[in-house]
Amino acid sequence: MALSASSRFPLTADLEICRLLNGMWQVSGAHGAIEPGRAVEDMLAYHGAGFTTWDLADHYGPAEDLVGAFRRRLAAARGADSLSEIQAFTKWVPYPGPMTRRAVEDAVDTSRRRMGVDRLDLLQFHWWDYADAGYLDALEHLADLREEGKIRHLGLTNFDTERLGLIAGRGVAIVSNQVQYSLIDRRPEIRMAPFCRDHRITLLAYGAVLGGLLSEQWLGRPEPHRAEFGTASLQKYKNMIDAWSGWPLFQELLAVLKNIADKHRVGIANVGMRYVLDRPAVAGVIVGARLGLAQHRAANARVFGWSLDDGDLALIETVLARSRDLMTVIGDCGDEYRR
Repeated sequence: MALSASSRFPLTADLEICRLLNGMWQVSGAHGAIEPGRAVEDMLAYHGAGFTTWDLADHYGPAEDLVGAFRRRLAAARGADSLSEIQAFTKWVPYPGPMTRRAVEDAVDTSRRRMGVDRLDLLQFHWWDYADAGYLDALEHLADLREEGKIRHLGLTNFDTERLGLIAGRGVAIVSNQVQYSLIDRRPEIRMAPFCRDHRITLLAYGAVLGGLLSEQWLGRPEPHRAEFGTASLQKYKNMIDAWSGWPLFQELLAVLKNIADKHRVGIANVGMRYVLDRPAVAGVIVGARLGLAQHRAANARVFGWSLDDGDLALIETVLARSRDLMTVIGDCGDEYRR
């Protein structure tokens, strides 16, 4: 299976990515036990299918170690030159507090060692508490490490527009911000996407398929109880549906998406991904990969090679127009993590 040329995107002039990124939150422990050998075999299969870009974090259990093992296996099978085909984007998520040069560099060095790389392709920084301005010190140290060659590019994770503007105003070059973005969570369209477009920053979107709830599996089903959810993702995005407007309107949305999906001979999840991929400033969508447990490579590949037309978008809007304004309910991007 080969992905179409439209699956690639120049995140920067020197870093091209697959627009569907393989999300590794699922190996963190809340989505079922992961057997490392089977996980690495799956990573090789994803890579061979064209899904070459990985999203992970220092706190996603063994994610960084799995990338290191995957790189070793790929190099052994195809030679060291093949490693240039991989894009692995990790995150650093420290506890707030004083951010010394030593602490920042130690964190970066740990990720480099675990992943088996001399330079991190993209280090995505997250900060829990804006009241602690230590994040500005951390970013200045990270920028220095970028200049020294330990990091290729700097990104952010779940920063709001106000703080993104503050960081940009201090001269710290940021290439991306990772935010939740889906048919039911369109908060990035209000402030974040316009700012990013004007400042040449891209968005990496997660949550586009609502942890699997945006699928045929949940169409026509009564509202599920928490006990029916086998993963942390399902629980998380059911809460988001409740904030958005609830299960009955979500069922109306699924029905509309099903008709659109049938028209384009794709799945409901593909429609959700395609919608977000086509939004301004979006470089890619992160889709969870339950390595060694389940895979949806063939289905996910169907997101490329077609587009939603004006009629599709109008039908979707008839449902979305009746939902709550999550900007009012929750706040700007990432505010759900700082309440």
